[in-house]
Amino acid sequence: MCTTLFLQSDIQDPYSIYKSMLEKHPVYWDESNKIWAIYSYEYCVEILNNTNAWIPAVNPDNEQKLNEYALKILNNLTRLSNGIQHEISKEIAMLLISNIKSINISKIVSSLIESDLVDHKIDWVDSVCKRLPVLVLLKSFGFEENDCQFISDKIESYAKIMLSQKKEEQVKAINENSEKLYLIVEKHLSSLSLYDSLLIKISNQYHISTEETTSIAVSNFIGLCIQGFDAGRGILSNSLLQIMQHTTFSNRIEVEKTVIEMLRFDPPIHNTRRIAIENFYIGESQIKKGDSILIVLASANRDFKKFENAMDFDIERINNNENLTFGTGGHMCLAKYFSIHLATEALSHLFQNYKSVSLLENQIQYEPLINARLPKNIWISLQK
Repeated sequence: MCTTLFLQSDIQDPYSIYKSMLEKHPVYWDESNKIWAIYSYEYCVEILNNTNAWIPAVNPDNEQKLNEYALKILNNLTRLSNGIQHEISKEIAMLLISNIKSINISKIVSSLIESDLVDHKIDWVDSVCKRLPVLVLLKSFGFEENDCQFISDKIESYAKIMLSQKKEEQVKAINENSEKLYLIVEKHLSSLSLYDSLLIKISNQYHISTEETTSIAVSNFIGLCIQGFDAGRGILSNSLLQIMQHTTFSNRIEVEKTVIEMLRFDPPIHNTRRIAIENFYIGESQIKKGDSILIVLASANRDFKKFENAMDFDIERINNNENLTFGTGGHMCLAKYFSIHLATEALSHLFQNYKSVSLLENQIQYEPLINARLPKNIWISLQK
């Protein structure tokens, strides 16, 4: 039996593994790694909605030796919290997202392409995917240009704060940038008109201090930037690949449908984890308190019991938007619609402004990650 845990860089086609597990072992105990792997749509939803399946700690007892500001950011992130802490941080994150202002995404895409385009060639990943989501988020909140530059330059190394295992040099880079990053975001958010009302609303509703509310707000804005760099870059990368391989389109609506079907068919995030805090059953299998659980979202998205002709890329399938790429239930990703809109605008601009867009490589290499399938590079040729 193939291990449930593998680096995406080592596997050419993970979906063949998922298909086999869906058919034979939709709930599977991986003895070698001591983890439950959940492959079917039905059971993935059950786990995602189960209040006895919690987000596991990334840095218990600060074993990674993060400094004060890095710890403050990590410990307040919505995506890593449980219970009442999750409710509080989730509401603050939702308030932040609801105040994202509309900006001209096409203008930013154009600037990024033009600054890096050499001999009609560009690496879509490095030039656009790694930078656009963070820049759009920052500019949507009106950050000054020098602060946008600092954050966008540092976010790749800072995103390593999400890793459960970090190398010494990664911790060093995180600690070096944490204080400046935190203070930049704190200063800017506190200057916005929404800020005082946010502090008062959350402080009164949950009976916590304004200092605590501030810390959660700042941390979760930084969390949105991290999420934009990680998942946002994957959405932009994988959407382009699927467009190049499967579709021809003539309008923005078809671009959006392609992005949504990509999120089902070839999502950037393949799995997420939980830990059981009490005993419970999934189907006939008992998950015991303390057991680790791998929720294989990319497998659930191709479950033939949920999606008709699940192995086919079809932008007209009526339930494509029921994919689990953004999760479901209490921990569903709050930036879902922002991410889809961003990718739709960026790709619409690309194909409307360049008569010819072609891939310059046949074999895409992926980052050595277990949970995410992110292309390292996508070199393309652009002709107007």
